[in-house]
Amino acid sequence: MQRLSTVLTVGLLALSSASVYADQCETVKMADPGWSDIAATNAITGFLLDGMGYKAKVDTLAVPITFGGLKDGQVDVFLGNWMPAQQGFYDKFVATGDVTQLAKNLDGTEFTLAVPDYVWDAGVHNFADLNKYADKFDKKIYGIGSGAPANISLQDIIKKNDFELGQWKLIESSEQAMLAEVSRAVKKQKFVTFLGWTPHPMNVQLKMHYLKGGEKYFGDTGAVYTLTRKGYAQACPNVGKLLTNLSFTQEMENSIMAEVVNKKVSNAEAVKAWIKANPAVLDKWLDGVKTVDGKDALGAVKAKL
Repeated sequence: MQRLSTVLTVGLLALSSASVYADQCETVKMADPGWSDIAATNAITGFLLDGMGYKAKVDTLAVPITFGGLKDGQVDVFLGNWMPAQQGFYDKFVATGDVTQLAKNLDGTEFTLAVPDYVWDAGVHNFADLNKYADKFDKKIYGIGSGAPANISLQDIIKKNDFELGQWKLIESSEQAMLAEVSRAVKKQKFVTFLGWTPHPMNVQLKMHYLKGGEKYFGDTGAVYTLTRKGYAQACPNVGKLLTNLSFTQEMENSIMAEVVNKKVSNAEAVKAWIKANPAVLDKWLDGVKTVDGKDALGAVKAKL
């Protein structure tokens, strides 16, 4: 009788552990630094997870907080590891093994200082050209949110007086506030330089050019990677398989982001419309992936369209 009781207890504990394990995987904790491109890719992932019977929980977190959250297990997934712009965070968290770089999800990105076309036409093509027109720029560079790796690179440039920018000031703000400032400058044909990147609707909305010369800090072209907390793909292999499969294109992301901006729809609505128009992409994304209860994910997600 004692042996039977022990077996039953062990069995119940195993079932309890399996239940907790499943619950930990059913909610996928994701991070968004407040960037339009990550909002779009998070929405794609959220749509797929929803169709599979999972729940995506997205928190708006600054990049340093996101990396810390991944290390501490408070964040499961981050789709916005821009490289080489985030090299410093990579060295501190990924290279040390505290955070896992799971897969490349986008290639051929640009992320560096940009100027409007009329500033480019005036002769500003390179970081080294900026200080020649210091007064016209009011010695200001417009960046994104505080703590962003690109801002840290710009602060490093100023601190080292690279390109003779030691007397310049970095203006930190949200992506939306930065672009609003740029739009105001463009209307007045005022000189302005700001952080630009692809993919993003700004490349369509603004007549702009990327400056050369900052490759030491920003690289030439780059890629975006999917990060997870350590051991996540092993603990939640089905979601891990989905995340490994997920890759995007510039055209895809630009199309979704443009839909959000131009038609004033949510990212979720824009993503659903894009996937409905391009359903073949689901075959690759959902290859080898199941629903939360072990059924065919492809059919379940298509049913959501």
